[in-house]
Amino acid sequence: MNEKVDKDCIFCKITAGEIKADIKYKDDKILAFSDINPQAPVHILVIPRKHIATLNEADGDILGYLVSAARDIAGQEGISESGYRLLVNCGDMGGQEVSHLHVHILGGRKMNWPPG
Repeated sequence: MNEKVDKDCIFCKITAGEIKADIKYKDDKILAFSDINPQAPVHILVIPRKHIATLNEADGDILGYLVSAARDIAGQEGISESGYRLLVNCGDMGGQEVSHLHVHILGGRKMNWPPG
Protein backbone atom coordinates (compact mmCIF):
# COMPACT_ATOMS: atom_id res chain seq x y z
CA MET A 1 0.00 0.00 0.00
CA ASN A 2 1.26 3.45 -0.85
CA GLU A 3 1.35 5.52 2.33
CA LYS A 4 0.76 8.92 0.70
CA VAL A 5 -2.03 10.54 2.73
CA ASP A 6 -3.34 14.02 3.41
CA LYS A 7 -3.83 14.50 7.15
CA ASP A 8 -6.70 16.94 6.52
CA CYS A 9 -8.57 14.73 4.02
CA ILE A 10 -11.74 13.08 5.32
CA PHE A 11 -11.31 10.13 2.95
CA CYS A 12 -7.72 9.58 4.12
CA LYS A 13 -9.07 9.58 7.68
CA ILE A 14 -11.65 6.94 6.72
CA THR A 15 -8.91 4.85 5.08
CA ALA A 16 -6.79 5.15 8.24
CA GLY A 17 -9.73 4.07 10.42
CA GLU A 18 -9.89 7.43 12.20
CA ILE A 19 -13.47 7.99 10.98
CA LYS A 20 -15.97 5.14 10.90
CA ALA A 21 -17.70 4.23 7.66
CA ASP A 22 -19.96 1.47 6.38
CA ILE A 23 -17.23 -0.45 4.56
CA LYS A 24 -18.42 -2.47 1.57
CA TYR A 25 -15.04 -3.61 0.24
CA LYS A 26 -11.36 -3.11 0.99
CA ASP A 27 -8.03 -4.36 -0.22
CA ASP A 28 -4.48 -3.04 -0.29
CA LYS A 29 -5.24 -0.48 -3.06
CA ILE A 30 -8.81 0.72 -2.53
CA LEU A 31 -11.63 1.14 -0.06
CA ALA A 32 -15.37 1.25 -0.80
CA PHE A 33 -17.99 2.56 1.61
CA SER A 34 -21.56 3.83 1.69
CA ASP A 35 -22.04 7.53 0.95
CA ILE A 36 -23.34 9.41 4.03
CA ASN A 37 -25.65 11.48 1.79
CA PRO A 38 -27.01 8.86 -0.63
CA GLN A 39 -28.49 10.04 -3.92
CA ALA A 40 -29.87 6.58 -4.79
CA PRO A 41 -30.89 3.44 -2.87
CA VAL A 42 -27.35 2.16 -3.51
CA HIS A 43 -24.68 4.87 -3.30
CA ILE A 44 -21.15 3.67 -2.65
CA LEU A 45 -17.87 5.55 -2.97
CA VAL A 46 -14.77 3.72 -4.20
CA ILE A 47 -11.49 5.47 -3.35
CA PRO A 48 -7.80 4.74 -3.70
CA ARG A 49 -6.06 4.30 -0.34
CA LYS A 50 -3.32 6.57 -1.67
CA HIS A 51 -4.30 10.24 -1.64
CA ILE A 52 -4.89 11.36 -5.22
CA ALA A 53 -6.65 14.72 -5.26
CA THR A 54 -8.49 14.54 -8.60
CA LEU A 55 -8.93 12.51 -11.74
CA ASN A 56 -6.32 14.78 -13.35
CA GLU A 57 -3.58 13.32 -11.12
CA ALA A 58 -4.56 9.66 -11.55
CA ASP A 59 -2.79 7.15 -13.77
CA GLY A 60 -4.44 4.48 -15.89
CA ASP A 61 -3.55 1.65 -13.52
CA ILE A 62 -5.48 3.04 -10.55
CA LEU A 63 -8.36 4.21 -12.77
CA GLY A 64 -8.72 0.75 -14.28
CA TYR A 65 -8.56 -0.81 -10.84
CA LEU A 66 -11.21 1.58 -9.44
CA VAL A 67 -13.62 0.92 -12.33
CA SER A 68 -13.11 -2.86 -12.21
CA ALA A 69 -13.68 -2.86 -8.47
CA ALA A 70 -16.78 -0.68 -8.87
CA ARG A 71 -18.18 -3.18 -11.38
CA ASP A 72 -17.56 -6.05 -8.95
CA ILE A 73 -19.06 -4.12 -6.02
CA ALA A 74 -22.17 -3.36 -8.12
CA GLY A 75 -22.53 -7.12 -8.57
CA GLN A 76 -22.03 -7.71 -4.86
CA GLU A 77 -24.76 -5.13 -4.15
CA GLY A 78 -27.19 -6.82 -6.57
CA ILE A 79 -27.50 -3.97 -9.09
CA SER A 80 -25.48 -5.36 -12.02
CA GLU A 81 -28.41 -6.77 -13.95
CA SER A 82 -30.81 -3.86 -13.45
CA GLY A 83 -28.12 -1.28 -14.19
CA TYR A 84 -26.11 1.34 -12.35
CA ARG A 85 -24.15 4.52 -12.94
CA LEU A 86 -20.48 5.19 -12.25
CA LEU A 87 -19.63 8.84 -11.74
CA VAL A 88 -16.37 10.71 -11.20
CA ASN A 89 -16.49 14.44 -10.50
CA CYS A 90 -13.31 16.44 -11.11
CA GLY A 91 -12.62 19.83 -9.52
CA ASP A 92 -14.94 22.48 -8.16
CA MET A 93 -16.76 23.17 -11.43
CA GLY A 94 -17.19 19.42 -11.93
CA GLY A 95 -18.93 19.07 -8.57
CA GLN A 96 -16.12 17.39 -6.64
CA GLU A 97 -16.79 18.08 -2.95
CA VAL A 98 -13.90 16.08 -1.44
CA SER A 99 -10.42 16.52 -2.91
CA HIS A 100 -9.65 12.80 -2.99
CA LEU A 101 -10.37 10.84 -6.16
CA HIS A 102 -13.54 8.79 -5.80
CA VAL A 103 -15.92 6.86 -8.00
CA HIS A 104 -19.61 6.97 -7.12
CA ILE A 105 -21.62 3.79 -7.70
CA LEU A 106 -25.30 4.75 -7.98
CA GLY A 107 -28.07 2.22 -8.45
CA GLY A 108 -31.35 0.79 -7.27
CA ARG A 109 -33.45 3.32 -9.22
CA LYS A 110 -33.78 4.66 -12.76
CA MET A 111 -31.04 7.19 -13.51
CA ASN A 112 -32.08 10.32 -15.41
CA TRP A 113 -30.19 12.14 -18.15
CA PRO A 114 -28.83 14.74 -18.21
CA PRO A 115 -27.76 14.39 -14.60
CA GLY A 116 -27.62 18.14 -13.92
